[in-house]
Amino acid sequence: MAARNILKLGALEAPRTAFLLCDIQETFRPHVKHFGEVVKVANKMLEAAKHFKIPVYVSEQYPKGLGHTTKDIKLEDATMVYEKTKFSMYTPELQERLKKDVPDLASVVLFGIEAHVCIEQTVIDFLSENINVHVLADGVSSRSLMDRGLALQRLQNLGCFVGSSENILFKLLRDKNHPAFKQISKLNMTPTPDEFGLKL
Repeated sequence: MAARNILKLGALEAPRTAFLLCDIQETFRPHVKHFGEVVKVANKMLEAAKHFKIPVYVSEQYPKGLGHTTKDIKLEDATMVYEKTKFSMYTPELQERLKKDVPDLASVVLFGIEAHVCIEQTVIDFLSENINVHVLADGVSSRSLMDRGLALQRLQNLGCFVGSSENILFKLLRDKNHPAFKQISKLNMTPTPDEFGLKL
């Protein structure tokens, strides 16, 4: 019982966690604010996932019309890349795959675009299944900063944990003696610019 309570407070356990990368497609680059930062954070999380052995699921919104994930993101190690037309990432295909890959799933870490549409609808679907959701404030954005800021506020009000990529990675490490401590510390060398912070 205690383990479940600590996860409800925002702790993370790698074997019970999945990373979700939402719709970071090249088509959106000219329209989405801080697109480059979102890409950097996605690459950081993909690299970290290898050290923690956490699976990464990547969605692409209607790629026939909107193209694929930007080439700037290294998807070689992603567990699954799948298409969707639904705004939420929580499609029947993803549900089946998560049951198989992470049968004891307790938490998901979510990043990508857009904060007020696909990210928010994904959060609602996971929370309704009683799965803890962590959204990376430095890893999500929208076309408008107002929409992004309002979405982050709403997500906190829904009971979602909104934090930075660095915060999440240290939660997964928990201890300086973790075998991946050096590699993860290196990934955290470059903080996200402050102007991309959480404006509440």
